Amino acid sequence: MYKSLLLALLAGTVSFSALATEQMTVYKSKYCGCCKTWVKHMEDNGFEVKVVETEQLDPIKQQYGITPQLASCHTGVVDGYVVEGHVPAADVQKMLKEKPAIRGLTIPGMPQSAPGMDIPGQPYQVLSISEEGATKVWSSYPG
Repeated sequence: MYKSLLLALLAGTVSFSALATEQMTVYKSKYCGCCKTWVKHMEDNGFEVKVVETEQLDPIKQQYGITPQLASCHTGVVDGYVVEGHVPAADVQKMLKEKPAIRGLTIPGMPQSAPGMDIPGQPYQVLSISEEGATKVWSSYPG
């Protein structure tokens, strides 16, 4: 990964600011394998991830306004935004770049095609969550 970043930097196709890492905290069960795979996906895409293993995820979800309808198996927090579930790194990067006035992003449930699940075939949508808790489609993936 570092070699490709260095080559891109030398070629002028990436800036120094693109090399900055975003720090994210992820709350997950120590027994969840797909969460570990999603954390690796985020790290592979430039995020520095601190993992907090807990079996008490409901209070964390409540703290960040994640209702049962929006919930997934893990909850991330980055730069004041919540990232619930298997949201692709590209969507999180876009959110951090644009800095919209939202609570965060979610993929409710655990779609099999999302990062960390990695079984093609199931279309899914990433939803933005407004400060009031309303959702709208942020991005769609064919699966």
